Amino acid sequence: MFLLKSRLQVAPAEESVRADGCETMKIEILGTGCPKCKKLEENVRKAVEESGEKAEIVKVTDIAKIIEYGVMSTPALVIDGEVKSSGKIPDVKEIKGWLE
Repeated sequence: MFLLKSRLQVAPAEESVRADGCETMKIEILGTGCPKCKKLEENVRKAVEESGEKAEIVKVTDIAKIIEYGVMSTPALVIDGEVKSSGKIPDVKEIKGWLE
């Protein structure tokens, strides 16, 4: 297994602080690349775009890394190290709520 990285709206280092003073958020999509995982990624990208937040989006396919989060069902969504959902595809509105 390997780790795939994909970035969206990543600001240069000097601009990596969000409006609330925090650094750019890190969003991880945990899964093996199944259709549900791809749909979750699509929803995440749309939510980030609509919210205007700056985020690094990382797709994690390494089973060992997924298990480290305690996730037993994919797809899963992790925002800044916190598992927000597992085993389901949250809609764009729900994801946007987590980004605020």
